[in-house]
Amino acid sequence: MEKYLVEGNISVKAALMANRRTVYEIYVDKKKKDKDTHFILTQANMRNVPIHKVSREQIEELAQGKTHGGLIGFAGERQYQTIEEMNDPFYAIAEGIEDPFNFGYICRCLYAAGCNGLIVPQRNYSTAVTTVTKSSAGASEYINLIVSDDIPALVSKLKKQGLPLYCAMRKDAISYTQANYAQGFVLAFGGEKRGLSKQLLALSDQNIYIPYANDFKNALNGASAAGILAFEAFRQRSDKR
Repeated sequence: MEKYLVEGNISVKAALMANRRTVYEIYVDKKKKDKDTHFILTQANMRNVPIHKVSREQIEELAQGKTHGGLIGFAGERQYQTIEEMNDPFYAIAEGIEDPFNFGYICRCLYAAGCNGLIVPQRNYSTAVTTVTKSSAGASEYINLIVSDDIPALVSKLKKQGLPLYCAMRKDAISYTQANYAQGFVLAFGGEKRGLSKQLLALSDQNIYIPYANDFKNALNGASAAGILAFEAFRQRSDKR
């Protein structure tokens, strides 16, 4: 049985509350008495999760980093979702995101902006659970994650349902503010080095770009682009309501 480490109040709380994975056990500094920790331990007790009250030194031995704040947990595999479970489609596709910190930041931006389905290629992020949960501030546990081994085929299926695909790509593009996000849509962006795949770009209904204030030729990282694009979608969808 594989166990993955989550560190800190925010990450442990997210693993518990999101119900996307089994939390097997929690280790807490026996001197830690704050209100948030009390809430987390109460939730753990309600779920019959074993709690070990130990010294800070014992937690240090189990933790990967120094920012755990005296609370860590061990959890199982993340459960993924399917497109069929989603409604009110605001989907995003992240391709070529190699850095787990960047992936975590992307999850945080998208979840905060109301994305209800992040589609990602098959990749083993399990060894980076600690990093992803921490950098996402727990959003990686809450957001719906759809893992696909054939993203172009999945996109083709969504397009047949009437959802346009907007690709973050400067060629033949309009400003991201000119695209219509008020209805269901799919938003695709790639890593700053490789961008989006040719197969996905071939399916694009409209390429979009983020205008720069200065003459700067380099791409934003995935998290920065995701935040800008997703919150424009949030603005339009909020105005519609």
